[in-house]
Formats: sequence, structure tokens, C-alpha cells
Amino acid sequence: MSQPLVTPPASMFDYLPARIGRSADVPWIRESDVKSWKPLRFASDGSYFVELLRMSPGAVMPLHRHTGPIHAFNLEGERVLCTGERIGPGDYVFEPPGNTDWWRIVGDQPMTVLVVVNGTVEFLDAKGQVRSRASAQTQLEAYRRYCEQHGVPMLDLID
Repeated sequence: MSQPLVTPPASMFDYLPARIGRSADVPWIRESDVKSWKPLRFASDGSYFVELLRMSPGAVMPLHRHTGPIHAFNLEGERVLCTGERIGPGDYVFEPPGNTDWWRIVGDQPMTVLVVVNGTVEFLDAKGQVRSRASAQTQLEAYRRYCEQHGVPMLDLID
């Protein structure tokens, strides 16, 4: 039998307001013909960002390294990691700091994944040199540019 909901007196706790993000209110930002992302949250100190990432069948996430831990939850579609592991809907992936990998979208359905990125993602060339970076600051700036270019109001997605 379930217990009735008990509300403690307000004087017992300091309640902080929850920040509700309605993903339907945030645009998909098209980065290329095969990759789009939807920002959900940016840390005010620049330490992390949260996004939905969508990639088309056959698309490749190029070689990259993580400076901080990454949490990824696959919502739809499948991808195969460079190690051969197949990640599908409902699968969770933890990538520790320093993890370096690449992966490909397989099947005929787009892949959508919820990603929490701590630190920076460094995209590498064939020699292992950093060619570009994605961080809370770069993603926030890309979101700001998108909103300005498309006349879309910028939502407060910053902690």
C-alpha cells in the first residue's frame, strides 16, 4: 500500500525553485546536413552543458577527446562505437575524462541522445592535434548566434 504524500513544514527546508526546461520551446540548431543539437542547460561557470544531439543515419562523430566526464542516454536510433560496441535506445554511456573515441550512426533511423558534457570536447585530426573544441562557452555562443540570426528569443538556459 502506498504511503500518503506528506509535506513537511516550509520552515524545515530552504526550497530552491526548479528550473523546468521545455525542449519543445528550444530550436534544433543545425550544425551540418547530418548533425543538429538542442541546448537544454549551460553552467554559469562554464563547467558543463546539457543538450539533445541528433545525427542522421550514416553520420560519423569524428575522433574526439573529453576533458571531463560525459553522460549520454540514447533516446532513439543506434550508433556503433569505434570499439565495436553497439548503443541503442535506452542505453547509457559514461565516458571518463581523457576518453578518446569516434562513432557512427547505424540503421535507417536518426539517433537522438541526451548528453551531459562536463569540461570540453576536443576534436582531433589524424595526428591527434586539436582542430576544434566544444564547451559550454562555445555552445552558448552558437545558441546566441542562432537566436540572433533567426529572430528567435533566447531562453534563459543558464544556471
